[in-house]
Amino acid sequence: MPRMLDVSDDVRAEIGDEEADRLLAGESAPGSYDCTSCRTPGDCEQERTSTVLFIGDETAVLAFAHAGCLPSQVVKVTEEQLQGAVRSISADQARSASAPAPAVPEKAAPEQAVLGVTSGLILIAGELHPALVVEPTAPIARPGTTGAGDDFLPLLIEQGFMPVTELASAPAVLHGWSVLLAMGQLHAVLQPGTNGGRPVAWWQAHQPLQVTEGWRTAANKHQQVLMFAAPVGSIGRQPREDLLRDALDKAAANGQLVAAALPLAGT
Repeated sequence: MPRMLDVSDDVRAEIGDEEADRLLAGESAPGSYDCTSCRTPGDCEQERTSTVLFIGDETAVLAFAHAGCLPSQVVKVTEEQLQGAVRSISADQARSASAPAPAVPEKAAPEQAVLGVTSGLILIAGELHPALVVEPTAPIARPGTTGAGDDFLPLLIEQGFMPVTELASAPAVLHGWSVLLAMGQLHAVLQPGTNGGRPVAWWQAHQPLQVTEGWRTAANKHQQVLMFAAPVGSIGRQPREDLLRDALDKAAANGQLVAAALPLAGT
């Protein structure tokens, strides 16, 4: 039976036509696999399956995902991230699943500022949505400037995020940006590459960020994640989702919140 594999042009360009044809013929792809996104079993002889190629500086690892979870794509990571992922894969998954473990959060401005990310379920218009709340640890200055101002929200608005005054409805989708959920964990927020190139990491986790089963289920249901961003000191580290929602409502009322809906990586 022909394997229901999808090998994108980007993946084919990286692995070569010969290897791509071997995959499609079933010579080098497993029949069953653990989806690199939702971590549930899949079977490329029974359901549409995407090939996902993680590329480091010297190493590349091919993973497989349900086509409904991730499209076939190339994801660039550092060699350290890729090797960390390879070490964490058990022997029976070594060929069929791989995920990077991004190490250093990308800094949006001054070196002392890093981005803190909190995940939670947010109730909007009677429905639970998976959300990420991003708050830097220090003011974010515009690149190339030395002032003491905070340009975090203006910089995001220039990228397409929209100001939020109340959480009455889900924000609009921001195409080109996405959230990478691999091996059932949160790894990165991706932004468009320059000149239409491959997406690059806007934020990467020190270690893959654990999310709850409910959050992952909601993300797979909606195929997108709501991202809220606020200046330093606006949200804080809230221990419960109800307190996180209260902090978001307060930031929105004070004009200190922007948001967008980000598709799951590549979708």
